[in-house]
Amino acid sequence: MLNVGSLKEGIVLDHIEAGKGMSIYSALNLDKLECSVAIIKNARSNKMKKKDIIKIEAGIDTINLSLLGFIDHNITVNIIKGGEIVEKKEILLPEQVTDIIKCKNPRCITSIEQELQHVFKLTNPEKKIYRCIYCDEQYKY
Repeated sequence: MLNVGSLKEGIVLDHIEAGKGMSIYSALNLDKLECSVAIIKNARSNKMKKKDIIKIEAGIDTINLSLLGFIDHNITVNIIKGGEIVEKKEILLPEQVTDIIKCKNPRCITSIEQELQHVFKLTNPEKKIYRCIYCDEQYKY
């Protein structure tokens, strides 16, 4: 059995769908952090059978919760202090995402005005549908 040391202070991203840990690591730019980061792939889980886990020896402000919610809102964020979980944050689908995804509509103002932010609103939470606020283009996963 693999034994990865516990954190004294930091955050643990738990219940990541098996195989998605590395893409979340990249999306959150965890490689740019100066702290320790551990990725556990295909850990056994009663709830999910297999899951990935990311342990980060840093504060919650080091990760973009909106981006995390957009990628997978089923992830649990555990805040660790003194070696104990002091808070569990459930991630929700963000109502709006800015500069996380880009509008692909060539007629959208964001194609012409390069400095404009790409802003998408959640229009259908059940189907995870986001639409560009400028041209109403639907984002396709």
